[in-house]
Amino acid sequence: MNVILDYDVGNLDSVKRGFERAGIETIVTKDVTLIQAATSLILPGVGAFNEAMKSLKKSGLIPLIEAHVKNNKPLFGICLGMQLLYQQSEENGLYDGLGFLKGTIKPIQTSFKVPHMGWNQLKFEKPSHPLLKYIKENDYVYFVHSYYVASDFKDVVAYTDYGINIPAIVAEKNIFATQFHPEKSAEVGLKILKAFGEMIE
Repeated sequence: MNVILDYDVGNLDSVKRGFERAGIETIVTKDVTLIQAATSLILPGVGAFNEAMKSLKKSGLIPLIEAHVKNNKPLFGICLGMQLLYQQSEENGLYDGLGFLKGTIKPIQTSFKVPHMGWNQLKFEKPSHPLLKYIKENDYVYFVHSYYVASDFKDVVAYTDYGINIPAIVAEKNIFATQFHPEKSAEVGLKILKAFGEMIE
């Protein structure tokens, strides 16, 4: 059972539809028993980092997510959901994240327009990673964000060039995430989700 975490943040219906188009059955829930029994957890998110962390804390889901990760079960973050997996964010102040991955969320500083919104190409950092199994380098995916992960790049599977190198797909052990929206990234996004589905079978 694959659970999309409902903590009152994010467009959960479109995420659910995206996973289902990729052949992955999901349920959207905040039910403790279902989350504890989940094969994988999906953490979506839109909006501001601090507000999302507040909602997560209020939901009481953080200990469940931590236990899931500690038990080596897969966790998949999407967009802001990816950023929440890191140590802290500089969005509108300095706020702690979940701290599963090392790095800080910083404002995108580039000569290009911010927010980084629209289609951009994936550059492969780890071409043999199973998440990239069905896609090609330079395939396009859909981004909407003003902040990005500044890290040592050790967990970066693919990045995009927007005047700076922005981590686009990250993976470390049982944690996977995309800065872009796979559910809005047409065939390429579905192929990434399909690859994830095969990894968790």
